[in-house]
Amino acid sequence: MVSSAAEPVDPEDIADRRLRRGARSRKAVTRRAVDIASAEGLYGLSFGRLADELGISKAGIQTLFRTKEQLQLATVDEARTVFIDAVIRPASPAAAGAARVRTLVEHWLRYAGEPLLPGGCFWSANLAEFDSRPGVIRDALAQQHRDWVAVLAAELRTAVDGGEIAPLDPDLAAFQLAAVLTATNTALRLDDTDAESRVHRILGTLLTAPE
Repeated sequence: MVSSAAEPVDPEDIADRRLRRGARSRKAVTRRAVDIASAEGLYGLSFGRLADELGISKAGIQTLFRTKEQLQLATVDEARTVFIDAVIRPASPAAAGAARVRTLVEHWLRYAGEPLLPGGCFWSANLAEFDSRPGVIRDALAQQHRDWVAVLAAELRTAVDGGEIAPLDPDLAAFQLAAVLTATNTALRLDDTDAESRVHRILGTLLTAPE
């Protein structure tokens, strides 16, 4: 026999569902915000625009992020996730050292060149906008740029220590390579068809076999 009494409501289950729904909404908003900011910069974001494009209420987005600065910070964090998923994680199966540097660069070229985001590389689009504007957004962008350069430097150091490539300063070479990729993002946006081949030539000069 089926009881006609209503099942008791579990407050924790209701809270969990609300949290999951809020997390999904937050993810949808920040992912769209990354697309916009890659092309128009973080200053191109607004609660109203995101609400219109996603078909949700402006008040709902304001409840999730409170301020435009919080929205920008969340967008920077989501851009980091996108970058890791597109560039860092797919390169991890490659052998540490020169092979991984090459693989990281190949995935970066795919990330920026196809491109995954409308404006190509998110960092290239936004670092220049905030490099002279002290504050938490600049700090977050700068830290993530440093993290990327550190990844390249670590792999270059492994290549040097393992005798795979001729001796070089890993930190300087990583700085140079990151700068080349930033310039390449601009070249790709300007339909420079030789941009990728130049990256490969420059990478070849960095990863020269030892004599």
